[in-house]
Amino acid sequence: MKKNQQFTAIIEREGDGYVSLCPELDIASQGDTVEQAKSNLIEALELFFEVADPLEVQNRLQTEVFVTRVEVSVG
Repeated sequence: MKKNQQFTAIIEREGDGYVSLCPELDIASQGDTVEQAKSNLIEALELFFEVADPLEVQNRLQTEVFVTRVEVSVG
């Protein structure tokens, strides 16, 4: 029985498109739009879980991922 699990998706512009990254598993994808990059990342994650050995999932999975903003002095 399949279950849903939530992961972090970081999406940033790169050139004319967008790159998406799931930092918990270090899996990335890309697309022409934000939504396409997100959708392609979901597809990449689903394919990974279909073929990955449970030990590989355990070894790659980072359970503590923090996304935050910081302020630094520049110039």
